[in-house]
Amino acid sequence: QVQLVESGGGLVQPGGSLRLSCAASGSILYIDNMAWYRQAPGKQREFVARIYRSGNTDYAQSGTGRFTIFREGDQNKVYLRMNNLKPEDTAVYYCNAQDYSRNYWGQGTQVTVSS
Repeated sequence: QVQLVESGGGLVQPGGSLRLSCAASGSILYIDNMAWYRQAPGKQREFVARIYRSGNTDYAQSGTGRFTIFREGDQNKVYLRMNNLKPEDTAVYYCNAQDYSRNYWGQGTQVTVSS
């Protein structure tokens, strides 16, 4: 019903920045919110940030003050700007969307923070 495609991952040095993007397609009329999660090797997937149609946002403690989730004039596209990246931010970042019945996931984009 809903397809999500992430992009923008890559290799950056500690202290650097990245901007991830997620595009939603398909039955997107009733999407209530979109979010970013991440999963590091050997660890469980964890919540990063979420944005609602109202514009309200929610952040995990690990990203507060460094990460910003936002849209640029399109409710079907969401971005995650990550500043002051740390090695512990290294993970596959996944886009998530929720409508009134279920959650949807993208394939993920790799973010590696290393010198």
